[in-house]
Amino acid sequence: MNKSIQHIINAARMGDVDALKSLITADTDLNATDEKGYTPLIIACYSNRLEAARYLLQAGADPNVADFGGNTALMGACFKGYPEIATLLIENGADLNRQHGNGGTALMFAAMFGRNAMIELLLKYGADKTLLDSRGMSVFDLAAQQGNEEGISILESHHSA
Repeated sequence: MNKSIQHIINAARMGDVDALKSLITADTDLNATDEKGYTPLIIACYSNRLEAARYLLQAGADPNVADFGGNTALMGACFKGYPEIATLLIENGADLNRQHGNGGTALMFAAMFGRNAMIELLLKYGADKTLLDSRGMSVFDLAAQQGNEEGISILESHHSA
């Protein structure tokens, strides 16, 4: 990893848009990663830095790049429960149904961690609730495993278009 990407990642983590503007040049690879596979966008989203995430997307960051575990910025936003970040990512082309290394999706993260507003948001945008992870578990199974009755109710009441 080069030093400039580390500086960009640090600015993204802090939400320092002015620093991002001064660090990013036309030849900056915004999808470059740190030693864990995190991109500046993944870090900004996981840190709930909406304006930094918005700037990175405008500058050309790919919302579907994943870390070394296969986790995307959208998955991180759903795990943490950041609806504004998730909406920004979705509106900028984030793949709602991307599966990480174990087959989990953003919807599964939301269900497992009781992020029920995120479940509603993802379903509104068309997330697929029929996908299975690598163990054959559905979003319903994962919500039930965690005792997320409200999440199950939301999933059951949503009818695909």
